[in-house]
Amino acid sequence: MVNVRVREGESIEEAIRRFKRECERNGIMQEIKKREFYKSPSVVRKEKLAEAKRKIRRKMMKENRWAR
Repeated sequence: MVNVRVREGESIEEAIRRFKRECERNGIMQEIKKREFYKSPSVVRKEKLAEAKRKIRRKMMKENRWAR
């Protein structure tokens, strides 16, 4: 949970800017976007597996590039 107290002499716009920055740091917006639509567990597993494969492929390509 993000708390932002308005400082002495601080405008509301500045406080809102600080609030948005804190939300970004805590990953709140990413979490909201992730939960916007329901994904079945099988879809989540498939996406996770695809991401793992992508990471492995990138790692292999990077190693091959340096091996030359």
